[in-house]
This record gives sequence, structure tokens and C-alpha cells, in this order.
Amino acid sequence: MAKNIKTAAPKITKRPPIVVVMGHIDHGKSTLLDYIRKSNVVTGEAGGITQHLSAYVVEHKTKDGALEHITFLDTPGHAAFQKMRLRGADVADIAILVVSAEDGVKPQTLEALESIKSAGIPMIVAINKIDKPGADIPRTQASLIEHEIYIEGMGGDIPWAPISAKAGTGVSDLLDLVILAADVAEFTGDVNAPATGTIIDGLMDAKRGNTATLIIKNGTLKSGQFVVSGHSFAPVRIMEDSYGKSLKEATLSMPVGIVGFTSIPKAGSEFYTVNSKKEAEQALIDTEAAPVVTHKKTNLPTIPILIKADMLGTIDAIEHELNNFVSDRISVRIIDTGVGAISESDVRNVSATPDAIIVGFNVAVERAAADLAAIRGVEIDTFSIIYELSDWLNNALKNRTPKKEERVVIGHAKIIKHFSTQKNTHVLGGRVEDGMMKLGAQVQILRRDIDMGRGTVKNLQQQKSDVKQVDEGEFGMQIESRIEIAPGDTLECFEMVIS
Repeated sequence: MAKNIKTAAPKITKRPPIVVVMGHIDHGKSTLLDYIRKSNVVTGEAGGITQHLSAYVVEHKTKDGALEHITFLDTPGHAAFQKMRLRGADVADIAILVVSAEDGVKPQTLEALESIKSAGIPMIVAINKIDKPGADIPRTQASLIEHEIYIEGMGGDIPWAPISAKAGTGVSDLLDLVILAADVAEFTGDVNAPATGTIIDGLMDAKRGNTATLIIKNGTLKSGQFVVSGHSFAPVRIMEDSYGKSLKEATLSMPVGIVGFTSIPKAGSEFYTVNSKKEAEQALIDTEAAPVVTHKKTNLPTIPILIKADMLGTIDAIEHELNNFVSDRISVRIIDTGVGAISESDVRNVSATPDAIIVGFNVAVERAAADLAAIRGVEIDTFSIIYELSDWLNNALKNRTPKKEERVVIGHAKIIKHFSTQKNTHVLGGRVEDGMMKLGAQVQILRRDIDMGRGTVKNLQQQKSDVKQVDEGEFGMQIESRIEIAPGDTLECFEMVIS
């Protein structure tokens, strides 16, 4: 909460809704927002997908002619960005769930739905791509109902609109539904209160330093004040809106960028406002020390990983990918994370441990870091598309997974006759009981279920011809073993498989 700022009498006013747009990847979330704000986010995204959580304000004129403001959050659709989507749903007042009229409900649609339910916010469904040849609105409606998304006209009360995000068809109607939902909810705020709200994301700007995007949930933020969040604070000197325009003050539901934090504030954390640097510094002293992160002890070989990214939210996504890697042979440990270029000191941090990996996302590798990594054998790579990073990480981890040799039983044979023995080579007659006997395979010699020892199949004959394997019936064989083999013994044939 805000501290030590003298304020005027409360002035409660209508607060513009904060809207999160969610849905399955490629269902048109970014295209919808692109149309709404008349810009070109989609073509500027690496790989054609949104990989950062963005926020911006748009104006909308309703059917009644009223001019309204709406703050939109654009969350990435790829599965790796689950934490960012959850954060978006927690900050928002209303959710738009985008569902393709071609595909219907998909896995990430359901994941988004769970985020919305968890946040407890009202939802509007946008059935998108109605202009596509494969569009089938009734089938999409049925898909929604099948997954307990009960829209209006189909036995439920969730508002929905058919749209084409690309052409703009129905988008105005969709925004009218947003304003209607906001009016019903009656979102308000006190513009005379000190600003409080949520950190959306943070990054290290090479030219300007530590910056963060925040959304004001209540109050007004003014130039000259100080923003405090967790173990970090920043003077409000450089404050910009979502289009990069410099601001002197910002108020209800506005997303703003603040430059000059003492350290990058944690995405998803709350912020409040104080009047002076002294108060901000005291606030940090009063903040409890961050809990020490302990790693679970394990006897498995550990792969140390250092993550560098352009924004904190992206680090969440990479950690999500690492959490999806499951192995009973290695343990993955994140030894450090950070925002900014991969440096020589990053390489030194991991090079003491074999098989270390440095992963970078949307960051550069300093020349000294690349040279040192080559000398010390540290694997390092950078990416700008999350699914390419995911594939690379999985391969890198699998390549470091110790190989395991497993004993695979392929068949059993009963010894019928012992013909001769010469220099540990036994000439025998037998019958396949199950599976097969295979040339070159090993056998376990069992006598009344007692393990007598091992041998190797040196020769197989069936119908007086040498064969490579016997699948059924009686056959002759040569077994090399130091163990005396007798009629009635069972040979358990097996292979050692490396996996």
C-alpha cells in the first residue's frame, strides 16, 4: 500500500477496464489487438507469435456515441508462457477468450480458461476467423459447450461475438460487450490517492538501465515521486505511455514504463508510491529479506543452467520449459538468471561444473564470453523464438543424460540333450519355450530356477542349416560357458540394450 503521501480528499471516478486477451496459439489474439490499436505488432514478432506481455490503451466509441477507454493486455499464446498468462489474468478486470471458428477449443484454450476462472474475472468469448473457408460457427459453439463454456443463446450467460480480427468484422460489437461488462461491474478508483498497482514486466535497457512496465490500479502517479516494488525503487523522472510518449502523470488503468529502477522489479509484484528517495530507501530497509532458495539434494548427475533473457517474463517461460523436462538419470539446476547480454562472468559462473549450459533469449553474447565458452567447453546459444529454444534445450539435456544399459529378455529354451563339451563350448539340443534364441545373444543358465551362470550363443542350427535365430521348435546350438549345462536346464536368452 502507499505510504507517507499527503493526499486530497478522495475523488472516486469510473475506472477504465483492464482487459486480457487469451486463447490458443494462432487463434488470432495478436491480430485482434493489432486491428484494435491500428498498429502492426504481428509482423514485428519473431516467428509470428507474441513473446512478451504488452499493455496499451485504446479509445472506443460505443453505439451510443460515448467515447470510452480500454486498457488491453496482450499475453503470449505459446505453452511456455503460462506464468505470463496467469499474471495477465490476475491483473485484468475482464477476459476476452479468443477461439478460432476453424479449430474450436484447443489445449491452450482450456489452459486460458483455467487462468480466467482462477482470477475470478468476467469473460467474453470472441469466435474469430469467421471469414475463413473452414469457419463453422455452430460447430465452434458446440465445442465451447462441450468444454463447459456456456455462451449466451446456448444455455449460458457468457457474452460472445463472431468476429474477423483480420478484416475487423464484429470487433466494434465485441468492444461494446467489454464496455457493457465494465459498466455492470462498476470499476472505480480514487484519482487523488497515491498510485498503486502491479509490475507487468521488467527489462534491462542497454542505454537507459533497469526499466519496468506497470499498470496503475488505483490513484495517480506523478513526476517527482518514487515507485517502490519489493527490493527495488525508481524515481519518476522518465515515465512513458504504451506508445513511448513522455508523461508527467498517469492515472487509473494506465500502463506506463518507468526508467531507473535500482534493480529490475519482479514481474507480477505490487508497487506503491512515496514522495522522496529517503522514504524509498527506508522502505527497502523495512522489506523483509528475500527467502533463500534451496535446491533439493539428489544423487543424480546435475546439469547446471544459467538463463539470460531480455525480460523477466521470458525467464519464467524458459523455467517452465525446464520444468517439463523429466528424467530419472539427471537433475537440472538453474544456478542463476539475469536480464541482459551473456557476459564473460556468466561463463565463469558455470564453467567450473561439467556439462554447463547457458541459454539466452533475445540477448547478445559478448565477444569475450563467446571466446571463454569455446576455451572452457561451455555450451551457449541464443534464440528469439521460444519453441526453437525448447527443442534445443531438450536435445542439449538428452545429450548430457548418462546412457543406461538394460537387460532385455528375448526368449527361453529348454535343454533336451547334451552332446559334447570342448574348451567351454557346449554342443546342445533344445526346444524354444517362448520368444526366440538369437545368435550372439547372452543366456542365463537356470536349473530349477536357480541361477547357475551365464553363457553366449556361438552357433544355431535348425533343419541342419546355420541360422541367426530360432523362433520355435527344436534346434541345435553351441553355447560358450564355463558352467556345465545339463538336460532339463533352461536358457534365458537376453540382450543388453543401451538407452
